[in-house]
Amino acid sequence: DLVDRYVKFVKERTEIEQNYAKQLRNLSKKYLKRGSKEEQECGFTNHQSFQDILNELNDYAGQRELIAENMMTGICVELTKYLQDLKQERKTYLADAKKAQQNLEISFKQLENVSLRRFAKEWGEAEKATQQAEKIENDTNAIKADVEKVKQHAHVKTHTAEECRNDYAAQLQKYNKEQNTFYYTEIPQLFNKLQDMDERRIRSLAEGYSQFADVEKKVLPIITKCLDGISMAGRNTNGKQDSMRFIEQHKSGFERPAEVDFEDYSQGIKPASSDANLNQPKVRTKLWPFSHKKTKSPAAEDFSHLPPEQRKKRLQSKIDDITKELQKELDQSEALEKMRGVYERNPQMGDPASLEPQITQTSQNVGRLRGQLTKYESWLAEAFRGEDSTNTAVNNNQHCSMSADPSQNIYSEFDEDFDEDVETPIGKATALYTFQGSSQGTVSITSVSVSRFQSGDGVYN
Repeated sequence: DLVDRYVKFVKERTEIEQNYAKQLRNLSKKYLKRGSKEEQECGFTNHQSFQDILNELNDYAGQRELIAENMMTGICVELTKYLQDLKQERKTYLADAKKAQQNLEISFKQLENVSLRRFAKEWGEAEKATQQAEKIENDTNAIKADVEKVKQHAHVKTHTAEECRNDYAAQLQKYNKEQNTFYYTEIPQLFNKLQDMDERRIRSLAEGYSQFADVEKKVLPIITKCLDGISMAGRNTNGKQDSMRFIEQHKSGFERPAEVDFEDYSQGIKPASSDANLNQPKVRTKLWPFSHKKTKSPAAEDFSHLPPEQRKKRLQSKIDDITKELQKELDQSEALEKMRGVYERNPQMGDPASLEPQITQTSQNVGRLRGQLTKYESWLAEAFRGEDSTNTAVNNNQHCSMSADPSQNIYSEFDEDFDEDVETPIGKATALYTFQGSSQGTVSITSVSVSRFQSGDGVYN
């Protein structure tokens, strides 16, 4: 009963281990990242360390499954099989003991119901016959022939009683011997066998107890390795490295905006007569780094919707992919040409015409890929040229801002280009030119252009 209870206990333990392992696997699978974005995130040590932890946890779950499996096979299966053998062995011993006891009971019944009763009956009849013979012999009127007859009858009965007595004595001796054998030999042997069987049962159960711990001890080195891997994942996390990688991946390439020019309306710039244009502020496009409003531009084939630096990276990545694919097609084309040459020299190996569709398709693929490569290379060159021109414009604007002196007349630098002796101007015009970027991140430049010239129609300020 205890073996059976222990087997049930271990089975329930294995079910707990299996459910635990299953839940760990599901948990690990739930948080394992998949897809291009996640693959990119794994470039960061903190993301990769978390993936490592999930992988180690999955391996740890495998060890819990192994514990359950080994407990089931090493304890439950073995003890269940042993328990069946034990029950059969015990059944055999008890059957042998029952048979020996039944034989002893039969012998006792034979002794009591046959030998003893017959002896008692015959001895009683012999005594009766003897008493009858003595009575007739003492009778003076009895005939001698009757006396002899009665004596003969008494003698026969006495002889029969003696035989029954001897038979009973022999039967009693036989029974006592069998009883002695049963109680002094067979029963002790049976009990010794049962004792040995029970000791073997206890030893097997003790081994099962030890295995309950040993099964887990055997996988502890691997479990420890999994836990060490989790600890290593924590040590492998590098905040500085991750921040620099993040900066490298997401830097936009935008230039810092130039300083805002001083707009001095007190130095001759007068507002137009129209009230609608009175003190009209200039519009400047600013790219605020921490704006809460994020505008998503539709994806363009040339990646122009991306910031400059990101655009260059994506274009370069696309070029690398196309180059690899193009090289693959060129290698295939070269192989097909060689195969066609072999077929032309050895027609028995194959028909050269059978390769034409593949050669044509490969040639078309090569042409298509070269066209794509040229297109993306031109876009990449354009991206680098755009960056250079933007840097030049910003530098020029900054240079002009640094050379200006707000305390002086902003038109003094143009005075030497015009004649002072001119007629009174017939009119004045103020022109404000605002250039705004067409896409997010383009440097906005606002310039003020004022010219004074004389033409056939008059002089203009």
